[in-house]
Amino acid sequence: MAKKQFKAESQRLLDLMINSIYTHREIFLRELISNASDAIDKLAYLSLTDESVGLNRSDFAITLTADKDAGTLTVSDNGIGMTREEMESNLGTIAHSGSLGFKQEMEKKDEIDIIGQFGVGFYSAFMVAEKVTVISRKFGTEEAWKWESTGADGYTITTCERGVAGTDVIMTLKKDTEDEKYSEYLSEYKLRGLVRKYSDYIRYPIRMEVETSRPTEETKDSDKPEYETVREMQTLNSMVPVWQKNKKDVTEEEYDSFYREKFFDFEKPLSVLHLSVEGAVTYKALLYIPAKAPYDFYTKDYKAGLQLYSSGVMIMENCADLLPEYFRFVRGVVDTQDLSLNISREMLQHTRELKFIANNLEKKIKAELEKMLENDREKYEKFYAAFGRQLKFGVVSDYGMHKEQLQNLIEFRSDKQGKLVTLKEYCAAMPESQKHIYFATGSSVEHLSKLPQTAMLRERGFDVLLLTEQVDEFIPQTLQKYDEHEFRNILTDDLELATDEEKKANEEKAEEFKDCLTFMKDTLGERVKEVRVSGDLGAHAVTMVPDGGMSFEMEKYFHAMDPNSDYHCGRILEVNPAHPALARLRGCIADDAETAKKLTELLYAQGLLMAGLPLEDPTAYTDLVCGFIQ
Repeated sequence: MAKKQFKAESQRLLDLMINSIYTHREIFLRELISNASDAIDKLAYLSLTDESVGLNRSDFAITLTADKDAGTLTVSDNGIGMTREEMESNLGTIAHSGSLGFKQEMEKKDEIDIIGQFGVGFYSAFMVAEKVTVISRKFGTEEAWKWESTGADGYTITTCERGVAGTDVIMTLKKDTEDEKYSEYLSEYKLRGLVRKYSDYIRYPIRMEVETSRPTEETKDSDKPEYETVREMQTLNSMVPVWQKNKKDVTEEEYDSFYREKFFDFEKPLSVLHLSVEGAVTYKALLYIPAKAPYDFYTKDYKAGLQLYSSGVMIMENCADLLPEYFRFVRGVVDTQDLSLNISREMLQHTRELKFIANNLEKKIKAELEKMLENDREKYEKFYAAFGRQLKFGVVSDYGMHKEQLQNLIEFRSDKQGKLVTLKEYCAAMPESQKHIYFATGSSVEHLSKLPQTAMLRERGFDVLLLTEQVDEFIPQTLQKYDEHEFRNILTDDLELATDEEKKANEEKAEEFKDCLTFMKDTLGERVKEVRVSGDLGAHAVTMVPDGGMSFEMEKYFHAMDPNSDYHCGRILEVNPAHPALARLRGCIADDAETAKKLTELLYAQGLLMAGLPLEDPTAYTDLVCGFIQ
């Protein structure tokens, strides 16, 4: 029989189908199962008004048959089937969709959900098959027809036999090559995995005969039963997903079980959000806030995003567009019919509907975190330990665009309270005399809590936020203020605490120690920008502070990013004129200049250590200290 030609620019278009539209070959099974589901949907819909169908919903099924000897994989359904004319129309014309036509016709009467709308999914079979055979019998007819093709060279349609209505798609798989193992699609394990991945929630059972082991009839009741290998038909898919159920009908155990199985986490999630939204955009979502961060969460290898389904068929495994970057830790699924997909159903078109869902999910996640913070602080602290840094990144990213959404969710260590506090809690605990939010940045809480500036503020009854993560450096700069209180870095900013009398006394001390300060500056040279007196050092002799708005932690950050960076903060050595060390130094300047220089070097090294900076020459410092001990 002469082959008929496809009704399109077949050679080029079919080539496009096979090689360009789909990114993964394995997607062919999803497409064929979706087509089979569509065919069953059509007959199931007709059965509602036509008693001659004679089938209940429980009678419908999709069957996979793998024949390793013949090298064929068959996808069968007992759906509505096709006539010869429909084969010509649906299979002989690339990009023609019978599902779309049926949906358009039925939508005039009632709502119906048909997955396939493009008419190209069938041709994905040619990505793995050298020949495709379709045997189909239309419901209500006695004739069956066979469509066969080896690709773009055309197809044949002949009569054949099929006992009942429905369709078989028989793929004769390509031969294995060094690069492609087509025979893996005959493996029970592979097929089961693909069904669970892409088609687990197709509403009809997807069945396959599998090999299993069971006790023999003779020994099944004995203490030591003998086992035999048998083949039996098993259902591979779950059919009804958790998110499609009514919230009140789902137990906590079901939520947890789904999470662990779907996202490979052995620890229970901290929180679950089950959403069902109807309106201009209709969707269902099941979101989880994990209890711990995956090992690769803060790396570029981590794949963020929600699993996206359309009518129970997985479209994307990691749809990042459904979550803002700062909520990338959320796991879960979204199922909707209202998104515009591209022709392969693998990619989203960025539509108003997609943005609507994403914005709504963002609000729901934020509200859930606020609720957790307010009502279950212990649980929130566990969440924050895992993902607090991500929220901070969200505050500073995009030039602070999201700071208003996130500022009430971030926490910092309080020196006064000895625990993590929110900015709201910090401000609520401020004494009336405190105008600003004080903070310090450094490598550890222990170091920052012992700073002279921290001790001075503590004595005044003021709290200091101890910021120890690299991203913390950028938070105050981004926020600038909270609840009308400006941020003040206790190491770089004017704290505006000194009275007029204290300022005057400090100026007098600076004048009194002018010769001493000059001597120290001359001794240290370019290593320091300035040596000045300070009245805020308490019992400490010296400290080192940066010049300008940049901190030493910022300097460390830049050097961590680029070890060859020449960025350095200017160093200002602050000295306590009331400390005995300064008195001795001052006394040595006139009588023993050499000792005075050694004392200056020692105080400079002490300033570096106080600021958490590395010593320029540890050996020389050790020798210097030991020299004074002798």
